[in-house]
Amino acid sequence: MLSNTPSLDLVEFVETQILPQYAQFDKAHSLEHVTRVIRRSLELVRTTGADIDMVYVIAAYHDIGMSGPRAIHHITGGRILQQDARLKRWFSPEQIKVMKEAIEDHRASASHAPRSIYGKIVAEADRDLSPEIVLRRTVQYGLANYPELGFEQQWQRFREHIDSKYSNHGYIKLWIPNSPNEQKLKELRSMIADATLLRRAFEQYYREETAPTR
Repeated sequence: MLSNTPSLDLVEFVETQILPQYAQFDKAHSLEHVTRVIRRSLELVRTTGADIDMVYVIAAYHDIGMSGPRAIHHITGGRILQQDARLKRWFSPEQIKVMKEAIEDHRASASHAPRSIYGKIVAEADRDLSPEIVLRRTVQYGLANYPELGFEQQWQRFREHIDSKYSNHGYIKLWIPNSPNEQKLKELRSMIADATLLRRAFEQYYREETAPTR
């Protein structure tokens, strides 16, 4: 019988030793983001029959490689997980290898399909395709990583990224059939096709993200 929750001692380890590291990353890869990915990953366990402890750890480590260059964060993250000897308490070398590969495979721009159901789960969970979340995270990333860009330059970067990744000809792929993301992607693509609506959304999130904090 499959467990409905990860092992309590594993949860304690992750919550005290791993998740706090996300506080140093940008808003698009924050603790809030990884918590959402964990929650959605665990939801997919029910429909895939995957090992819940493995799914939990993969989700928790999936962006830990943001401590290094973003372009290779999936490779860095897989290496960090594989080299974390503390995980041997819960997992076999074979399981750790599968988890490492799942993290390596989670990027939306990956040139190949994830090598296991675990890679597919974290890749799917990482794609929160609710239009508000996608668009806001894109604004957040632009502000955090390209602070020298002015408003119109941020808009151009935002528009190009959204189009290349999420539009009808974008590179994003979904790996779990009939997942909630299918409908969300349709909604997002509808917004992308409406230039006026997309610009209005950008202006709203840009204004909110750059508003002075009190």
